[in-house]
Amino acid sequence: MPNQTDPFKDIRPYFDHEVPEAICRLLDDADFLHAILNYRLASWPKTIRYLFTPVLRWLLARKAKGLRSVSDVQHMVADFLQQSLQKSSAGVSVSGLEHLDPKQSYLFISNHRDIAMDPALLNWCLHQKGMDTVRIAIGDNLLKMPCATELMKLNKSFIVKRSIKAPREMLKALSHLSAYIKDSLETGHSIWIAQKEGRAKDGLDQTDEAILKMFFIEGKKRGLDFATYMQSLNIVPVCLSYEFDPLDQAKANELHQLASTGEYKKSEMEDIQSIVQGIVGQKGRVHVHFGEAIQACCQEPAALAAEIDRQIWAGYRLYPVNYLAADMDVELDPGEESLWYQTKMASLPEELRPYVQQMYAAPALKQQQTLAQQEQLATQHKELEDGTAHQL
Repeated sequence: MPNQTDPFKDIRPYFDHEVPEAICRLLDDADFLHAILNYRLASWPKTIRYLFTPVLRWLLARKAKGLRSVSDVQHMVADFLQQSLQKSSAGVSVSGLEHLDPKQSYLFISNHRDIAMDPALLNWCLHQKGMDTVRIAIGDNLLKMPCATELMKLNKSFIVKRSIKAPREMLKALSHLSAYIKDSLETGHSIWIAQKEGRAKDGLDQTDEAILKMFFIEGKKRGLDFATYMQSLNIVPVCLSYEFDPLDQAKANELHQLASTGEYKKSEMEDIQSIVQGIVGQKGRVHVHFGEAIQACCQEPAALAAEIDRQIWAGYRLYPVNYLAADMDVELDPGEESLWYQTKMASLPEELRPYVQQMYAAPALKQQQTLAQQEQLATQHKELEDGTAHQL
């Protein structure tokens, strides 16, 4: 629970002075070491793999010897991410960073397609531009193993307590989280949080108003109205566009199970496997678009959610696979993307194909709809201005 000297200790990331001890705990964690061995030496018999535990611990201790601060950890993560992206992507592009002030803290709200890569890519883009990285919101459902908690808190992640069920305790936890987010922004630390709980497995990104209401809990405590308080948070919508989703089949299987049986039960290590596959799996081209800070804030959560969605969908980078899945009449150069999509669909079990098609088609269809609505509103606004000018 929070205390007077360190009110957010139960959810906040580690401070610099806590880094060495956290690394020592990781190096002494058998689950952490075995998880690495299971991944790196997957084809070896388990008994043989685990004989290498002392060697792995020594190698990791040697690599971590110079890690004394959060910044040290972040630089190591940046190096790892750069190597990983060279193998698992066809390059990362970015747009919209010119709208951001490096001296300002922001509340970045993004669409959510990948557990680890979404905030990692946002941080990567900020780091490349010499800007400070963000504190990352992560649900406690992903922190079932102590080593996962250590790793996330070392990498500037703070905990969202989703597992609480009692209404009174949940309200208390949400109020605590709301206060922490505002405190972070006021002390110069930007925040990343997904636009809703859980990934958008169907490709339809949509902001959950409950997230915005959670932000406002602290605003209510301060006696501010919704629009004034939300404007003070410097909300910036962010859109992450992956050409290929390394977890498309797994997501389709979950959706199919839910549709056919009404439930889906995750395996014990499924979240960890999803994180690993999301990092190492082929993503093709990746684009990160930073929207503009929302200054003219809306009076209601629904209107603010709609503006966040508008910026996200307008900033989506579409690829040939999206147009192919949506069967849109767009002139495309025949190439590897078309072959990839045809091969992907042919390789899937028949019952999963509609879900994968929907997953890749949704961005193209939704962006088309969003841009059409924007054009219609612009036309109406111009007609209104012209009518007013004529009357004058």
